[in-house]
Amino acid sequence: DTYQEGSSIIVSPRRPLTPAPQMKVTETSSYGQLPRISKSGEKPSRVYERTVSLNVIHSDAPKIALLLGGMGLNEKLTQKAIKDLPADITLAFAPYGNNLQEQVNKARAEGHEVFLQVPLEPIGFPATNPGPKTLGGDSSDAENIDAMRWHLSRFTGYAGVVNYMGSRFLAMPKAIRPVLMEVRQRGLLFLEDGSMALSATETAAKGLQMPIKRAAVVIDSDPSPQAIIAQLTLLEEQATGTGMAIGTGTGLEVTINTVREWAKAAADRGIILIPITASYKGRTG
Repeated sequence: DTYQEGSSIIVSPRRPLTPAPQMKVTETSSYGQLPRISKSGEKPSRVYERTVSLNVIHSDAPKIALLLGGMGLNEKLTQKAIKDLPADITLAFAPYGNNLQEQVNKARAEGHEVFLQVPLEPIGFPATNPGPKTLGGDSSDAENIDAMRWHLSRFTGYAGVVNYMGSRFLAMPKAIRPVLMEVRQRGLLFLEDGSMALSATETAAKGLQMPIKRAAVVIDSDPSPQAIIAQLTLLEEQATGTGMAIGTGTGLEVTINTVREWAKAAADRGIILIPITASYKGRTG
């Protein structure tokens, strides 16, 4: 990849990522294929990531890692995101779409790394319901792990998982911890999308020796171009001040269009886009 610090930034190319599944980091279960750490210690998070030059990770340039979720539910919008957005933007797929593996394969062929969205119990459940097999705050550990493995089997090729909803679940350390252990044991990363004001994820992760990240900004909680630009500006300010910022959003048409145009201008301002996995490494981590 070629980047240049200063007034001109050359965005990394759309190089295809490793085809999925890679059998060395795959096991077969009653639900289907699941990620696993290979016998030689290779993790799916590394096998399926979009790699970034260490020169970029260790540079002083402000870096933004951006993840857009809800992919796979609307094939037309998913294809638009895959084609229109810079390849360094990570795409998170919901577990409920049709032709998920085909859509994920297209995303990875265009250079986008992929995360899996796992539905977690929100406040107001079941009136507010993310979907079938939502992990519940009052469910047993065995029930939640069984549901988790069903979600994990929906497609292959993801480097990590990110919550979908979960305002109640993510406030309950006892419920979160077994799920984080499952994520760690399968060699995946965990990202919290930043939509919750209160979260017990960091408390639950203590002692697990696993990387946990939390997004600073949800860019399209107000889905208007002006509001999205305002949130992206906040991300730029944080990245300029601290070196790196993580944002999340959804695959709405207005979000895709706004992010596409913002990314062009941000590059001219010296902002470097990096995939989510890169935010866990080096000086950005």
